[in-house]
Amino acid sequence: MPSEADSDDSDAPKKPLSKKKQRKLSRLTIAELKQLVPKPEAVEWTDPSAADPRLLLHLKCYRNSVPIPAHWSAKRDYLQGKRGIEKPPFQLPSYIADTGIATMRDAIKEKEANMSLKAKTRERVQPKMGKVDIDYQKLHDAFFKFATKPVVTSFGEMYYEGKEFETSLKEKRPGDLSPELVEALSIPPLAPPPWLISMQRFGPPPSYPTLRIPGLNAPIPEGAQWGFHPGGWGKPPLDEYNRPLYGDVFGVLPKVSDVDVGEPIEKNTWGELEPEEEEEEEEEESESEAEEAPEAAAPTDGLQTPSGLETPSGLTSVVSTVAGGLETPDFLELRKSAPSREREEDTGPRSLYQVVPEKQTSVRGLMGSERGYDVAAVAGAPIPVLGDERGTKRKVNGVEVSLDASELEGLSEEELRRKYEQHSRGSAGVAGSKEDFSDMVAKEMAKKKQKMDKERETKKGKGFKF
Repeated sequence: MPSEADSDDSDAPKKPLSKKKQRKLSRLTIAELKQLVPKPEAVEWTDPSAADPRLLLHLKCYRNSVPIPAHWSAKRDYLQGKRGIEKPPFQLPSYIADTGIATMRDAIKEKEANMSLKAKTRERVQPKMGKVDIDYQKLHDAFFKFATKPVVTSFGEMYYEGKEFETSLKEKRPGDLSPELVEALSIPPLAPPPWLISMQRFGPPPSYPTLRIPGLNAPIPEGAQWGFHPGGWGKPPLDEYNRPLYGDVFGVLPKVSDVDVGEPIEKNTWGELEPEEEEEEEEEESESEAEEAPEAAAPTDGLQTPSGLETPSGLTSVVSTVAGGLETPDFLELRKSAPSREREEDTGPRSLYQVVPEKQTSVRGLMGSERGYDVAAVAGAPIPVLGDERGTKRKVNGVEVSLDASELEGLSEEELRRKYEQHSRGSAGVAGSKEDFSDMVAKEMAKKKQKMDKERETKKGKGFKF
């Protein structure tokens, strides 16, 4: 029979759990979260208490996501622990220090330290330039040949305490032994690393399944020997049938070429222009087909209107100006041909410069000179003057004639010639004559002289004071 205490416990109502306890019971553990994500190392001890831990871990494990700063949960202020650390002095980059500028500056500072106060003040008032004189070629090579990119943080990275003391994992590769590590372990040349014997016993590291390790799944280097003596590469891992366990440790299997693996990769750049040889081949084929084709009937002169059709009102058929049986030339010269004299000059040898002959002249004007230069002897063509008629189309001393088309109707050739001669005599006068402006110039000069005389008289009158 059940006791009275048990009956009292069963009859007592159970207390409901608080919301805080319910939240704790519904949380996922760290082990469960690590099983749900592809990168278990991204799970931290604070992730189970997040509002949505699944979404948080999905964002943290996403490719190229910005990492969360490591000091976000720190209790003390940002960079509070760097107060007592002595900051090292700035060091010049190696490519600048190789120019020798640091040693030159140290020598100048030592010289300035030994100077007196009077010399220092004099140097401050009248400084001497060019103390640090470095070869320009050294400076050019330092900045344009040997310059290296400084170490910069990647996108999204933030500085935190002790970041400069961490090892950069981007530069390290698994399986590569640095010279510092080889020297620290005292590994002689052609000797294996000390952990190779353990790898031959337990197998390659599971985190790097494609890593090639000499003596384990790759052949040993030339000159090395198998064995357990000092400098020996141990025993090759073989099965009971003397077959390699982890790979081609003896280097006898044929190498797999990547030629037949998958579809060929097209390496042509998008938008690249095609070669012009194909177009030339097509043109040659079209020309050969045109030559092989039978010759067509000879074309008739002009254009023919089909029989049974009327020409529309207001339009007249025009006869073609190209004579029948003629082919269109391949090349048409549309440029204006230069004069024959210029062509003859261009064919001769051209000199880089010409010597202008000097001539003696009399001093004229305020800024005159006794020496002059004969430019006309060097210049090929005369200097153009305003009003001169030049060019290939116009002729010198030509006569301009304006004609009315209505007046020329019904006139014969002799009447036209007679009318042209009358017009040329009446309007242009004798050919080659020019108007004489000497009288007009003399009148203007006389007027200016009278004006200047009047101005002088008025100035004389103003000079006297009564």
